[in-house]
Amino acid sequence: MRFQEIQKMAKGMGINTYRMKKTDIIRSIQRKENNIECYGTDRADHCEEQECSWRSDCLTTNNRKAT
Repeated sequence: MRFQEIQKMAKGMGINTYRMKKTDIIRSIQRKENNIECYGTDRADHCEEQECSWRSDCLTTNNRKAT
């Protein structure tokens, strides 16, 4: 999902995205949805949340951090 789409989603949920990084916006969305705020954390190494909207992007981001 593109950054602008993520911002739009967050704003639709009442989240102020001003000066927020992508990771922080996604974690805010996760928090608002009462989910674990795990995007881009080490938890991705053991993630079993197959239905997570952020899964593929999270795993890619986490792999880039490791290298």
